[in-house]
Amino acid sequence: MKTVEIFTDGACSGNPGPGGWGALLRYNGIEKTMSGGEKETTNNRMELTAVIMAIKALKEPCSITITSDSSYVCKAFLEGWIWNWIKKGWKKSDKSPVLNTDLWKQLLEALEPHEYKFVWVKGHAGHPENEICDKLAVAKSAEFSA
Repeated sequence: MKTVEIFTDGACSGNPGPGGWGALLRYNGIEKTMSGGEKETTNNRMELTAVIMAIKALKEPCSITITSDSSYVCKAFLEGWIWNWIKKGWKKSDKSPVLNTDLWKQLLEALEPHEYKFVWVKGHAGHPENEICDKLAVAKSAEFSA
């Protein structure tokens, strides 16, 4: 099974507002960057979209490490929120609906064939790959601001 590193970031100008996402995939020393965006979105949607699109770019089951500065995305897995949401019918502990359920479901489906782990890093703290993804996301967000 191939080992792939995935780094992601999302950005939003206003929340909601124009947004962008960026991803960097690394396999065996080879890097590929990707980015995209939407005219009207939220930062959390862009963070989730970055992870989903990066995983969907994989052509076969892989062992992946997903590194993100999004506590929202990482804690869902690292602290098990997502499994509780599913058990509770996509409701949070306060019984309110989980936001972005459509994207969480897409993410779970994308992850299905892979072995994966999530790693949280502090944003805007000089992490080289996170900085690259941030630049990609901000640039895409700017394209939708016009």
